[in-house]
Amino acid sequence: MRISVIICTYNRAKFINACLEHLYAQDLSKADFEVVIVNNNCTDNTAEIVDAFISSHSDIDIRQVYETNQGLSYARNRGIKEAKYEIISYIDDDGEAVPDWLSKIKALFLADDTLSGVGGKVIPKYETEEPKWLSFHTRMMVTHIDYGDQSFKCFGKKYPPGCNMSYRKDVLKKTNGFNESLKWRVDDKHIFYEVIKVNDEVYYMPELIVGHNIDAYRVSDESFDVLSYRLGQEEKLRTRDLGVMTYLAKVFDYTAIYFVTWAYYLKFAISGEA
Repeated sequence: MRISVIICTYNRAKFINACLEHLYAQDLSKADFEVVIVNNNCTDNTAEIVDAFISSHSDIDIRQVYETNQGLSYARNRGIKEAKYEIISYIDDDGEAVPDWLSKIKALFLADDTLSGVGGKVIPKYETEEPKWLSFHTRMMVTHIDYGDQSFKCFGKKYPPGCNMSYRKDVLKKTNGFNESLKWRVDDKHIFYEVIKVNDEVYYMPELIVGHNIDAYRVSDESFDVLSYRLGQEEKLRTRDLGVMTYLAKVFDYTAIYFVTWAYYLKFAISGEA
């Protein structure tokens, strides 16, 4: 059993080299995995950094491909098409996998041939300090995923995060892949719901850990405005095709989050920390 690691990248020159170095340092034999970087129209020097890495690391199976359709789901689907191996593991271009990430993924799939997917922890690495005002809901927007140290079968909102998710390639193909209408934020949720229709043996495994670089801009007001808008728009697209009740439930959910967020704001405003 071998693994195809897919990195979908867009203008992450700041972090892409560290992501690749952490994959190169994996304790799994380099014969047991490949790395595919899907360049999704980068306009910075990401392509040159990746090419330089490939040139200087000839002992690893690694290549860069280009996906001109803009959007994360397009890039992730391109990764499925490019993948040579049975297991597809996605990691973000600003992610840093712990050294045994791939060896543990392989061991989990080898131990259980009914397993269709796994995900694990995503731990932020802040360029600055974590803002005091982050709540459970806003922390999720910088992809901080930690459901504790016990494994469990994924359900509901607890699904493998895009920065640290692995699925069998044949299962992904049966789902027809990622929803290309969801280009930025919720395609990992969509693919989980589609996968469990095929095979619901998807698990959270706390030993699968990825660090996630969060620069100062990611926790700025401007960034959260953009993230909130994109998340709302994509959840609207995702749920409106699932029926009126699902759509209204999401509206209620987000309305509740809105008021909780205002409560947090008032708390910090009163304390002078807002």
